[in-house]
Amino acid sequence: MHYAELLKARQELTGPGGDFEIAEAEIFGNTLRIYKNAPKSVREVWLATEAFADRTYLVYEGERLTYAESHERVNAVAAWLASRGVKAGDRIAIAMRNYPEWMLIYWACVSTGITVVGMNAWWTAEEMEYALKDSEPKVLFLDAERLARLNERPDLAGSMDLVGVRIPDMPSNMIAWSDVIAHGGEMPEVDVDPESDACIFYTSGTTGFPKGAQLTQRGCVANLYNLIYGATSTAFATKYATGVEPPADPPPPVVLLTTPLFHVTANNCGAYVGTYSGGTLVLMYRWEAGEALKLIARERVTSMSGVPVMARELINHPDFATTDTSSLTQLSGGGAQVPPDLVLKIESGVATARPSTGYGMTETCGIITSVTGDFFVDKPDSAGPAMPNFEAKCVDELGETVLPGEIGELWVKGSSVIKGYINRPEATAESITDGWLHTGDIARIDKDGFIFIVDRKKDMVLRGGENVYCAEVESIAYRHPAVAECSVFGVADDRLGEEVGIAIVLKPGEKLSADEFRAHCASIAAKHKVPRYVWFLVDSLPRNASGKFVKRDLRDRLSAELQAGQA
Repeated sequence: MHYAELLKARQELTGPGGDFEIAEAEIFGNTLRIYKNAPKSVREVWLATEAFADRTYLVYEGERLTYAESHERVNAVAAWLASRGVKAGDRIAIAMRNYPEWMLIYWACVSTGITVVGMNAWWTAEEMEYALKDSEPKVLFLDAERLARLNERPDLAGSMDLVGVRIPDMPSNMIAWSDVIAHGGEMPEVDVDPESDACIFYTSGTTGFPKGAQLTQRGCVANLYNLIYGATSTAFATKYATGVEPPADPPPPVVLLTTPLFHVTANNCGAYVGTYSGGTLVLMYRWEAGEALKLIARERVTSMSGVPVMARELINHPDFATTDTSSLTQLSGGGAQVPPDLVLKIESGVATARPSTGYGMTETCGIITSVTGDFFVDKPDSAGPAMPNFEAKCVDELGETVLPGEIGELWVKGSSVIKGYINRPEATAESITDGWLHTGDIARIDKDGFIFIVDRKKDMVLRGGENVYCAEVESIAYRHPAVAECSVFGVADDRLGEEVGIAIVLKPGEKLSADEFRAHCASIAAKHKVPRYVWFLVDSLPRNASGKFVKRDLRDRLSAELQAGQA
C-alpha cells in the first residue's frame, strides 16, 4: 500500500495553512495538540447547520424533520430550559431510546453550555438511581420504559423536573414534551467555554458502580475533526497514488444510526459527522438486520456504523442479496475489533462500500485511530494510525516507553481526552498521568504508525461493544447469599465477540440454579451484564501462590469443556 502517500497527505492537511492544521494549547495544565481551525465549541457546530434549512435531518419510522424544523424545536427546548433557570454549567439527563427528541435535546443543551448526562437505556432502577444521584441533573427527559423503572424508586425524582417523551398517559407530576416545544422562543446567547463539560457518558466501573466520564466541548469538536480528517486523508492519499481527484462537492451523507445515542459511537461519531455535513440521520427503534436493510434501500443510506456483529448480520441476512444496497459507500465497525475475515467480507460482499473502523473510547470522546479502504484491507488486523491531535506510545509496567514495534500498554494524549470522572478524583488520577490516558489496551505500533490492539490489560469482557467489568459482575454475584466464591471472565462468541461467563462455588448446604442466579443479576444490573454461561464448581476456585484466582486458566479450561460439549 501507499503509506508514503498517506504520510504526505497528513503533512499537507495538518501542516501550516492546512485545513486540519495542528497547533498546541495549555489545557488542564498540559500541553495538548489541537486543531487550529476547528470551531471553539459544539454550539458553533450546531448553529452552522442553519444553512441546511430545507434538507431532511431526522428520519424515524414514518416521521421526518428538516433542519429548519429541528432548529425551531431545539430553540424551543433551549428557551424552555432557560425559563426554568437551567443555565450553563448545570446538568440535564436523557433516558430514552434513539428517538428524534434525543438529538434535539442534546443540541439544545450543548449549544447553551448545559451538560447532557446520557443514561444507559438498559440500566435497572438501581443503576439509574446511582447515576442520577451521582450527576444531580436539574431536568430528566425520559420515555415510558424508563418511567416504569423510575417508578420503582418513587422518591428518586426529588426536585428534578420530569419531562415525558412519547408517553401516552402522562402522569400529573410530569411535563409533556409537547408543552416544552409549545414554549417556543429563541436560542439564548451564551458564550460557551470550550473546556466545559458537553456531556457525561457513563462507563462500566471496576468496583460495581459506573464512572461518569466528562467529555468537554473542545474534545467533542476535536473528535468531529478527527473523523473528517480520517476520510479526507485517505482520499488525498488515493489521489497521490492514482491521480484520481476526490469528489469536489460530495453529496450529503445519509447515516444509519444503529447503536444507542448514550454512547460515543452513535452520538459523537455518527451523529456529529452526519449533522455537520448537512446529512440525514436515520434512527432505529432497535437493531434488527432485516429492518436495517429495508431502511438502507428506502432512505438510500450511504454509511452504517455499529459494532462489528451488525455488519456481519447484515451481510449474512437472507434478504441481503436481493436488497438494493448500492447507496452504501461505507460499512464500518467500532466498539470492538473488526475480525479480519469480516473486513474481507465487506470488501467483497458489498460492491459499492469500503470497510472502515475506528478504535476509541468514551474517555477520548470517540476515536483514537481510524482506517478505511485499501489501508484497512491491507492491514485488516490493525486499528489504523492515531489521529493528528493525539500523541501515542506503548509503555511497560513502569510507564516507560517501549521500543517501536514492541508490545506495551497504549497511552494517548490529546485534546480529545476527557477532563476526568465526576466525583471520582482517585479514578481520574489512576487513568490520566500528565495528560496521558492509560487505555488499558495492550498494543504495538508498527513502522507506518499503525496501531495493533493485541490484548486487554483491564479485567473486562467486551460484549457486542459494551464494556462489562468482571469485578462489577462479581460484586453483584456476591450479593446473593448462597455465593461463596466466584470468578467472571469472557467466553468467545461468534456473534458478540464475547459473552459473560462466571464460575461459582456455593456456600456449604446452599442450592442455586443457573436461572435463579441470572434472575438475581437481572434484578440489579442491565441485561448485558447478566452471565450467559454459569458454572457451579464443587471445589474452591484455583489460586496462584499469592492466593489470587487463576482466572485465565479457569477460563481456558471451562471454555474448552463448553466447546467440547457443543461439538
